[in-house]
Amino acid sequence: MTTLRRFPSVWLVILILLVARTPSALAQSESSQKKPPNVLLIISDDHGWPDYHWAGHPHIHTPHIDQLAREGVAFRRGYVPDSLCRPSLATILTGLYPRQHQFVGNDPPLPASLQGLKGGKPYQNPEYMAIREQYIAKIDQMATLPRLLKPMGYRSFQSGKWWEGSYQRGGFDEGMTHGDMKRGGRHGDAGLAIGREGIEPIDQFIGQCTQDETPFFVWYAPMMPHTPHDPPDRLLRKYLPLTPHAPIAKYWAMCEWFDETIGALRQSLTKHGVADQTLIVYVCDNGWINDPRSSQYAPKSKRSPNEGGCRTPILFHQPSRITASVSDQLASSIDLVPTILGHLGRQVPQELPGINLLDPQQVQSRNAIFGEIYQHDIVSMDDPVSSLTHRWVIEGEWKLIEDYPDTSSVQLYHVTEDPEEKVECGAQHPDRVAKLKRLLLEHWDPREGVASEK
Repeated sequence: MTTLRRFPSVWLVILILLVARTPSALAQSESSQKKPPNVLLIISDDHGWPDYHWAGHPHIHTPHIDQLAREGVAFRRGYVPDSLCRPSLATILTGLYPRQHQFVGNDPPLPASLQGLKGGKPYQNPEYMAIREQYIAKIDQMATLPRLLKPMGYRSFQSGKWWEGSYQRGGFDEGMTHGDMKRGGRHGDAGLAIGREGIEPIDQFIGQCTQDETPFFVWYAPMMPHTPHDPPDRLLRKYLPLTPHAPIAKYWAMCEWFDETIGALRQSLTKHGVADQTLIVYVCDNGWINDPRSSQYAPKSKRSPNEGGCRTPILFHQPSRITASVSDQLASSIDLVPTILGHLGRQVPQELPGINLLDPQQVQSRNAIFGEIYQHDIVSMDDPVSSLTHRWVIEGEWKLIEDYPDTSSVQLYHVTEDPEEKVECGAQHPDRVAKLKRLLLEHWDPREGVASEK
């Protein structure tokens, strides 16, 4: 007894170990380990693929995105199939190509009675609203990411860009977009305040889910750095001396402003104690090259089949479960749904054409990725091919762009050596052109409808 009295700390250590091994403590530990990670999906808007400090831009300051890339898995050669926001966002949401989900343009066709109307789309015209409603209704029964996560107990939140009516129509439990065209609903309405006016709605949602011990999925798609390019003066003053073109300085400042909102999101995760339990996914809906003369996109960027329109970094970040790496393997936004589901341990629906980008074997076995470009306004709501303007394929270092319906018109680029696609070299490589054209047809032949081949 004398010896034990001299060392009371021994008893204290034994007592702590005994308490820690009680059934209730063990159950809490196992419950924490089994709880699926939260998912924060960050979608940039009109953002050029080289326009990040981590990607080598000499001026743009993006420390928070840089950290995601440094600490996570960064795919430097990521792509979206279509370089227009609505088709691209629908692909991110469903894991399907535009021809499969059929949201191939931003706006449906005008009714015959309004053809030739000047002054823009009559968004509040009853006949036009009825046509738009028929188009939006396509989303109601689709297996969107929120619907796929719901059986696992996830609560989902929509913010930012959203074209498909109210947030409920995509399967979200909560959200910001009402979608009422009579109140200005078109592509996000009230949800477009997110980012530019802070992230408080998301912070409150994360806090409530954490309190309820409910896993969450957040769709963060702010209209940033999308126009209007109206960054805070403190950021604009930073970039104006770095370029003779004020429109470019505004765009650069918008990129940093957007990056700051990502920092705010990560602070929210830390504040609520869920940073380590949250998978962060980053992608851009389409690319951007700013016209030096105005806040508009330049050729070979948005809406084009070129790298400046379709290429985007794709990032996955959860250091507690994902080992940091940088990859030059081909990745696509069709892969986001399969990758998220795979990371959560959920079976991936067989009809999805993408792969799990966190599975090295699947990534290594991929030999090509594909895309399809459509007109801004939909020609036919039931026939995606009628809006098709280009198809493209990348195999390794080479990219083929094929016009449609004139499939004899093609462009071949050595994109790893010439990412700006300045040198068209199809005439020097006829065999490669023929091979890539065959790959396009094997992937999908538009003349045979909208089958779901991979």
